[in-house]
Amino acid sequence: TGTIPTEIGKLSNLRGFWLEENAVTGTIPTEVGSLSHLETLSLYDNFLTGEIPPELFDLSLQACNLTGNDFTWNVAPPGCEL
Repeated sequence: TGTIPTEIGKLSNLRGFWLEENAVTGTIPTEVGSLSHLETLSLYDNFLTGEIPPELFDLSLQACNLTGNDFTWNVAPPGCEL
């Protein structure tokens, strides 16, 4: 429960971020797009809303699952399930 803090962008060496089925609310912070080493992003089955930050399109994700949320923009970054 809660939101994804903007401070996540400070985890510059983060390679995987899994936060599935945790009743997370709010939006995906744009700071996630600064995680240049991120390979896996899994945020499925939460209560995330808003647009997917365009910064995510610049990441080279090997695996990504954003299903089960309520995004207003239905275009997923490369490699992402929406």
